[in-house]
Amino acid sequence: MPALDTFRPEPGNLPTRDAIPSRYTWDLSAICTDWSEWTRSYQELDTAIEAFKAFQGTLASGPDAMLKAFHAMDEMGALSYRVWYYASLQYDEDQRNNEINARRQQVQILFARQQQASSWFNPELLAIPLETVRGWMDGDPGLAVYRFAIESLFHEQEHVLDEQGERLLSYSGRFNSVPYDSYAALTTADMKFPSISLSTGERVTLTYGQYRALLETNRRQEDRATAYRAFHQAYADSQNTYASLYNGVLQRDWFHARARGYASTLDSALHGNNIPTSVVENLIAVAKQNVEPLRRYHRLRRRVLGLATYRLFDVFVPLVEHDVRYPYDEVGQWIVDSVAPLGAAYQEDVRRAFGGRWIDVFENAGKRSGAYSAPVYGAHPYMLLNYNETLDAVFTLAHEMGHSMHTMLSHQAQPFVYAGYTIFVAEVPSTLSEALFLDLMLERARSREERAVLLQHAIDSIASTFYTQVMFADFELQAHRLVEQDQPVTADALNAIYESLLRDYYGDVLDEETLSRVTWARIPHFFSTPYYVYQYATCFASTARLMQDLRATDAARRRNGVERYLTLLRAGGSDYPMTLLARAGVDLSQPDTVRAVGTELDMLVGRLEAELSA
Repeated sequence: MPALDTFRPEPGNLPTRDAIPSRYTWDLSAICTDWSEWTRSYQELDTAIEAFKAFQGTLASGPDAMLKAFHAMDEMGALSYRVWYYASLQYDEDQRNNEINARRQQVQILFARQQQASSWFNPELLAIPLETVRGWMDGDPGLAVYRFAIESLFHEQEHVLDEQGERLLSYSGRFNSVPYDSYAALTTADMKFPSISLSTGERVTLTYGQYRALLETNRRQEDRATAYRAFHQAYADSQNTYASLYNGVLQRDWFHARARGYASTLDSALHGNNIPTSVVENLIAVAKQNVEPLRRYHRLRRRVLGLATYRLFDVFVPLVEHDVRYPYDEVGQWIVDSVAPLGAAYQEDVRRAFGGRWIDVFENAGKRSGAYSAPVYGAHPYMLLNYNETLDAVFTLAHEMGHSMHTMLSHQAQPFVYAGYTIFVAEVPSTLSEALFLDLMLERARSREERAVLLQHAIDSIASTFYTQVMFADFELQAHRLVEQDQPVTADALNAIYESLLRDYYGDVLDEETLSRVTWARIPHFFSTPYYVYQYATCFASTARLMQDLRATDAARRRNGVERYLTLLRAGGSDYPMTLLARAGVDLSQPDTVRAVGTELDMLVGRLEAELSA
């Protein structure tokens, strides 16, 4: 690329979108060429929704009719991806844009109609004896494609209502997303980001990206404390509003669980994927029994940093002076290099993602915070970043690339009905992508300081991807049980749960910080995807098992491990996630899989102690 196209935003500055060269922004033309095409696709989906009603009452007439209905449902689904993501991704470019937000809400309304128009399908299918449907599938290869989808639906049969009940539940689709949409508006479009003065006299506006960068790079504790307190005070000032919104999430989840006859919200969340509730309960219990390596790490940090007090705003800053920025244009090639163990074809796909404008790279005014990979069926994955040249941003890029390659391979290998994968499996390729990148960086490290920084990152990854996510899952479970036990949900109640969890996981390692108890209010997953975060931890454990094969010295074992891993990615949602992982060599029913994470952390902390004392 010509040098004039190179773009590196200055820390502390928030550029406008038109100041960023186009090659650092995504090109959405693979979804729709323009709004006119989007309108045509929207209308096509609208027509397909109406036409789907004609299939009602036909399923029992035979395999041909059933197959036609499945195909029509798939066509609606494929159109839905294009219609939703073209509007949604543009909205995330600038969430102050009310015109695009209105179009996005149009799609949500259309999706509610789609849910209503298809609410008859499952009850009607379930009214046919399973053995009859199995006979049809045995004689019709086209219908046999849907075998797992049909079998898993019958697995849920006891929780599927009759047609009238399903129709009533479908009406709730219009307000299911209201708590999160309100949360997103409050934390992005309407958030008044505080500005602070650093000890140097510099003024910084604390967008989420700039706040994280400051905590990860500023070595003055007073500056970190000022940033932490100003940032969280914005949440504390509205904590009752956040508690009310979260209560809406909890009440919604309990409503749906009870309406479908589940014993708990956790049971409701896990039953569809055939995951026992004991997986989450044991994960939390075993993690709590193995917190000493985590505490050992933070005692080391406190000692090395020479801090009289040690609080949550001190847990991200590097332990050694190694002030390196990571330009995006260099990091892309490193990530391509890091996936070489997965084969040349996989490596070429990653290279294509960087060169094909699949990625929206830098933060800009109004842009959604965080990062994600959008699985746009019929186009290719799109990645949203808020890249700020920190090491954390580098690994976030590797993480989202793992998601994107999973999406691409799944979409290529599976029919539409299985192209999507469960979130239980989703975080395996993202964390494995990070692990491969870490291996590459450690291999290329040329100094004690660089090794220490990378070891710290590996440790921090375990702390955040495993322990912190288990703590978040613990919070979610306790919060949901408040409504299940008819207890009030207030800011004080939620603060008390979170404060207690900080003590459970960190013990006396952290000094008290009053604002830390409101941290739950800034965790988007609580509001957008309940019972999601525990899967970061289970996936981290799964990744550790898979990496044993990929790092093996025996070439045959490595080849076998790569093939089993790529087979997992290509499998999409074609079976239950525990089954797919078992085929890849991962058994999450064993507590030792969870305990192994603590063992690995303890080993890494030992290596870091040795580097720092060298």
